[in-house]
Amino acid sequence: MSVLLRYVMIVIACICLLAGMQLPHLADQYAKRVDATLREVTLNFQPFLIIANQHTAGNVEALIAMHRQSNVAAFKAEGDAIERMYQRKLRFEGEAKALQTHLPGRLWHVAFRADPDLREQTLIQYNATVPLTQEALIAGGVVALLMLLLLEVAMAVGRRLQAVATRYINHRWRGAA
Repeated sequence: MSVLLRYVMIVIACICLLAGMQLPHLADQYAKRVDATLREVTLNFQPFLIIANQHTAGNVEALIAMHRQSNVAAFKAEGDAIERMYQRKLRFEGEAKALQTHLPGRLWHVAFRADPDLREQTLIQYNATVPLTQEALIAGGVVALLMLLLLEVAMAVGRRLQAVATRYINHRWRGAA
């Protein structure tokens, strides 16, 4: 391996290490956004929960049904609003629960199962840092190691293909002569 190639590999490893170190912080930022949204919707939903406790033994679905069965158009419309808020609350409770796992599980959730709007907001407002936590160092090391292994495999395959092509060309050239 040439000296230049070794330095390129070192630079790639460093970049991957720093990029990998961002992953726990990104998951943490998303979790904080979920928590803030859940707190907001829970606070906004609290009056309806109190009403449900007073009139329907805490059954929110029954409260929504009461509103929808009303003869007053405003109460029917209010039933739709209460249901949307309730569904939003349930959705973010599910998000918060999904994030209560190990780092790979949180990263998988953020990458593939997260609320699209919250994920987009998190990525737009994300500020890169270099956290020196154990989680960040391990994530960075794993990303760097995986990238270096992929590059090594790609270079080995390239060398193998080059050798096969060279033998084929040499064989064809000798056969033609």
